[in-house]
Amino acid sequence: DTGSSGMTIDAHSLIPDAMITSAGIQFTGDSTTVNGITIIAGQYTLSYGNKTGLTKEYGYLAYAPLTIGDVNGNMSAKRVPIFLYYKVVDVNSGKIDTNQHALDIFGVGPGTSYANSSIASPLVYFNNSAGLISGFKLAVLPRTMFSGSGTYVAKLLTVGLSSEDITSKGFTMHPLNNNGVGGYSPDIPATITYSNQTVTGNVLFDTGTPLFSIIENKLALSSTGPLPANTQVTVKTNMGFTYTYTTTSVTNLTQVQNPNVTADYRTIFGIDFFMNNEYLADYAHHQIGLKND
Repeated sequence: DTGSSGMTIDAHSLIPDAMITSAGIQFTGDSTTVNGITIIAGQYTLSYGNKTGLTKEYGYLAYAPLTIGDVNGNMSAKRVPIFLYYKVVDVNSGKIDTNQHALDIFGVGPGTSYANSSIASPLVYFNNSAGLISGFKLAVLPRTMFSGSGTYVAKLLTVGLSSEDITSKGFTMHPLNNNGVGGYSPDIPATITYSNQTVTGNVLFDTGTPLFSIIENKLALSSTGPLPANTQVTVKTNMGFTYTYTTTSVTNLTQVQNPNVTADYRTIFGIDFFMNNEYLADYAHHQIGLKND
């Protein structure tokens, strides 16, 4: 998830169920280690969504060894800070989500978790080869190479960057702002044009938004509405990167929302962006690179 920072994972099936209650994970002392996972005393919450639909995770700072990939290719880190949650609540309804691991997130954004600043992108903690810059590069996500069974795709993710990746591989680099709490934000200033309207604001290119993109327009009607098929949308960032797409009935689905209703002023471009564009995050120099494929 390029739109959030830090890994969150459900405690269920990782530690004994007897330790988990609706009020928290039960243990004594400042910390405990179970199944190789060290849990630190003190609860935190994380929020996802906006005013129209908000979900909260309740959990703890924890440390665990972590391996990503499968038998075709993988890499490991010995001690990664994560957010270990024990409960998920729909704020609007007050209902507890009983679907275990439904909100597990591998957040690779450039900042730190709002729950605890010790939690950041897990990719920061993987050992890079000597001379590489902390960060990652994501190749284009071709639809035909993925399946519901989780097909391994070689050369999709590159952990660790060379200086050439940043300077001479065609990426447009975007310096990021440090917002204090949460650290460096992945939001990029841009202008969005659609249906003879122009909107300025911050945009987020987010693999964690899988179904549609969202344009926040403070002059839009109070209700949320989808753009009709065959609508052209053009995004131009403050550093001159341009991304243009046309909506259809099944791809590049885009909704227009009013931030005065949602209380979220970011325009978010979801997974369809990554089908035709490359993405780079340079953690060391606090910048994001975008490239048309």
